[in-house]
Amino acid sequence: MKNSIQLSPKDMINAYLLFFIIQSAQIGVGIQGFERIVVQDAKQDAWISVLLAGLATHIVAFCMIKTLEVYGSNDLYGIQQAIYGKWIGNFLNALYILYCFVAFFSVLRNYIEVIQAWIFPGISTWFLSATLLIIVIYAFTGGLRVMVGVSFFSVVLSLWILPMLIFPIKFSSAENLLPILENKFSSILKGAQSMAFTIVGFEILNIIYPFIKDKKNVKKHTHLALLTTTIIYLAFMMVSITYYSEEKLLKTIWATLTLFSFISFPFMERFEIVAICFWMLIILPNLCLYLWAAYRGTIRLVKISETTFVWIFSLLVFIGTLIVQTRTQINTINTQFGRVAFYIIFVYPIFLFLITMLKKKFTSQKEQKNEEV
Repeated sequence: MKNSIQLSPKDMINAYLLFFIIQSAQIGVGIQGFERIVVQDAKQDAWISVLLAGLATHIVAFCMIKTLEVYGSNDLYGIQQAIYGKWIGNFLNALYILYCFVAFFSVLRNYIEVIQAWIFPGISTWFLSATLLIIVIYAFTGGLRVMVGVSFFSVVLSLWILPMLIFPIKFSSAENLLPILENKFSSILKGAQSMAFTIVGFEILNIIYPFIKDKKNVKKHTHLALLTTTIIYLAFMMVSITYYSEEKLLKTIWATLTLFSFISFPFMERFEIVAICFWMLIILPNLCLYLWAAYRGTIRLVKISETTFVWIFSLLVFIGTLIVQTRTQINTINTQFGRVAFYIIFVYPIFLFLITMLKKKFTSQKEQKNEEV
């Protein structure tokens, strides 16, 4: 296909690693307090919203994979150039690069806020931002394989967090889930839509697909990763709804972290501090993959070296973290980003899939007529 990516065997990765890439990309800062956002719309039926959001990711991923299969050696940037032409395609590519930038910034700024609110209230934003950016730059310059390795260890080393939910379950009340389906279905759907900021990340498939060796196994590992992520979010939502009262949950900004604050051991009084510090390993793949996705798009538009790009990108993010300081500003960015992400990640891929199928059908009919002539 036009604009195909030429890759050497050393650049390719196995399909089973998609499970770790997608799951690590989906689970980040959003899980620390997504419960309150969803409950605002869906009330006690928020767990149904989580299930619907998870189902939506499977549908969208199916459309993504079908589109990518038509352009087997191409990514989203090349597909848009092939479908819309150079100018419109590059304009859309620029918008997607901007999306990756905002996603990167949002993850970084939210994590910095959590550190400042829970552990080090007096520490400077610039210091945390610079430290985290240096770690991301180090991982990014190692190449895709290093970033995939970070994703793998992020998932494996964070498995211990889920069993910690056993502690608050002891004080949970299943009655908080009742009555089921009392709210309007439109409210439940709105709750599912508000999950957009939390559950995005799987769109990295659009960029990494050409780098997969055994593409026939992409579907299996992608959907398995999405199912696992949905189960994790569902578990946290169910525990939060049953542990908190609705009024309490609506006032709790970081419901998941507050659950961890309930946990204590004889040798560890404040378990949430350990969880927050460990969370850096969880958000690191988010940052690396969004940075890499932005780089893959930028080299489609301009000729730029990897080193120059990563320093310019990091400098812009660093400046942004200094400008955005208050909780109101951060919350506004999260809300607006979630709304935009819903259309970019959940609506546009379906539209692109329909256009690709129509174009494929039209091209096949045209070739068939030419053969008959």
